[in-house]
Amino acid sequence: MTHLNTWLRAAAMTGALAASVGVAEAKTQITWWHAMEGELGGKLEEIVKKYNASQDQYEVIPTYKGTYPETMTAAIAAFRAGQQPDIVQVFEVGTGTMMAAKGAIYPVYQLMQDAGANFDPKGFLSAVVGYYTDADGNMLSMPFNSSTPILYYNKDVFKKAGLDPEQPPKTWGDVEAFSKTIMDSGAAKCGFTTGWISWVQLENFSAWHNQPIGTEQNGIGGMDARLTVNGPVQVKHWENLKKWQDSGLFQYGGPVGGPDAPPKFYSQTCAMYMNSSASRASVMNNAKDFKVGFGMLPYYDDVEGAPQNSIIGGATLWVLQGKPKDDYKGVADFFAFLSSPEIQAEWHQFSGYLPITRAAYELGQTQGYYEKNPGSDVGIKQITLHEPTENSKGLRFGNYVQVRDVIDQEFQALLSGQKTAQQALDSVVSRGNALIEQFQQANE
Repeated sequence: MTHLNTWLRAAAMTGALAASVGVAEAKTQITWWHAMEGELGGKLEEIVKKYNASQDQYEVIPTYKGTYPETMTAAIAAFRAGQQPDIVQVFEVGTGTMMAAKGAIYPVYQLMQDAGANFDPKGFLSAVVGYYTDADGNMLSMPFNSSTPILYYNKDVFKKAGLDPEQPPKTWGDVEAFSKTIMDSGAAKCGFTTGWISWVQLENFSAWHNQPIGTEQNGIGGMDARLTVNGPVQVKHWENLKKWQDSGLFQYGGPVGGPDAPPKFYSQTCAMYMNSSASRASVMNNAKDFKVGFGMLPYYDDVEGAPQNSIIGGATLWVLQGKPKDDYKGVADFFAFLSSPEIQAEWHQFSGYLPITRAAYELGQTQGYYEKNPGSDVGIKQITLHEPTENSKGLRFGNYVQVRDVIDQEFQALLSGQKTAQQALDSVVSRGNALIEQFQQANE
């Protein structure tokens, strides 16, 4: 019996010791809800694994929550229920909504300061961080995946049509002429398609032509800003898109992100394709049967000040309040890792997203990445072509996710012949401003 008691005491002590070691070794878990799927989601998880293996204090747990709107909606609902993640990835048009949720967010500049983390906001590209700073220049969220739309084109089709495969179209006049040549030669059935009518063919189109998207510096100056995208330059462009669709030069890729556009390009139905620089990974994976060329967005050469600079899309990482203090130390440590030149260069070079820091861009130059991969710096050159103006800094409006739905609806009304371009864009402005006003009344 004595031996049994001794054994039981020893076993209990061993168990307690094992339990205490387990507690000591338990990592603080950091939850991250994101909207990256496919190749990008796989790369994101690879980066997270690399971080988790690099230290023994924290474990980041990434969870895919659907599209950008679905991810933001899920995070807001979770916050209300007290079940929010530490980090949520929110697309750029959700910035106004997140900024208005003052009690819900932990501003990144404050987080990094409180944690004493290695963080220099001046090292980030100004064209990127300007979108996510407050009126005093403080960074509210952590840029992670910033992109800008560019032109992709099929070099093989250009060659078949007798066009120079090394010369992408520069102007919209070129796009029209090249499309006609391509279709007349039988090299392809369609000239061009596009993803994201709202982002590419209205918001970026306006910035690229130095036209205001709205008042108050496109909403960056305050909540009383209103949309003004129904000017003559935008109307002319939408009239042309309707005309080009009717003649078959342009094929519509669908609402929201334009899900039908990529297959039209990959199948070689359409010779040119406008979409995010971050589509590069998918384009290169899917365009196995032809050589891809890259160019800047086309512009109208009779518009003074064009081309100016394009604006960003993509998303940033917002930190939510209401989590334990240790979580926030981990979030700050993870953000320092994510914004390091090596990780940013790796993410940028894989995905086509912009390098968010100058150091990451310079590392890519040193590595010879841009020389080996012609066209991979088109987005960077385009977004930094000129110092941004009040018309080309970006945009920040409340309820803008819903405004984009309105843009899609009105564009479809234009294509179906229900409205003229002027009527469609007038409706975008009136319906969009009603949504923006609702947001202002609810949040001021």
